[in-house]
Amino acid sequence: EIASVIVEPVAANIGCILPAAGFLEGLRKITKEEGALLIFDEVITGFRVAFGGAQEIYGVRPDLTTLGKIIGGGLPVGAYGGRREIMEQVAPLGPVYQAGTLSGNPVAMAAGIATLSQLESKKIYPLLEESARQLETGLKELFKKKKIPAVINRVGSIFSFFFSSKPVTDAESARRSDSEKFKKIFHALLAEEIYLAPSPFEAAFLSTTHSSADLGETLKGFERALASLPV
Repeated sequence: EIASVIVEPVAANIGCILPAAGFLEGLRKITKEEGALLIFDEVITGFRVAFGGAQEIYGVRPDLTTLGKIIGGGLPVGAYGGRREIMEQVAPLGPVYQAGTLSGNPVAMAAGIATLSQLESKKIYPLLEESARQLETGLKELFKKKKIPAVINRVGSIFSFFFSSKPVTDAESARRSDSEKFKKIFHALLAEEIYLAPSPFEAAFLSTTHSSADLGETLKGFERALASLPV
């Protein structure tokens, strides 16, 4: 009796929360067996973690996918796509009418073509993975050196860190992390000219403009900021 299951394959609005092993596969199996649609919200993960989004990384293909402004280089644009028999239900082929004020906006479409043509080479993704791994490894070493309990969740260029001694696997465990300590590190990092989202429950993103030297300076700033935290 359930028409569809809509899920972020990687939850990114409570920090970066990775799917438990078998979770996405289980959703795909159940929805297929029951005749329900599986819809992936890849507004955040689409084209960030891989050219094919999180579904490429985890090997689970949904029936429909939603995408956001990343496909337009940041301009206001959205898209959805999926299996042919579903998409053919949309006008003019089918009875479902869909339109919007900015649908097909020529500026956003031009930016989208330019953005996707750059991403299509896929050379960007190994670079992003290397940069993100450099930052993740460096942060883990700093937290260990300072003996500060912390968890780093990352997939591709998306990451979050939580001040927690236990794994952060869902909204409940994310909320149990030390958000007061995050506030202190946020302001300490601002003094180092390093800007993060002001909430521990927002994911962070790396881009190709972040060079290895930039990340090295970031880690130095983090080390100084961590030293300012009360023991």
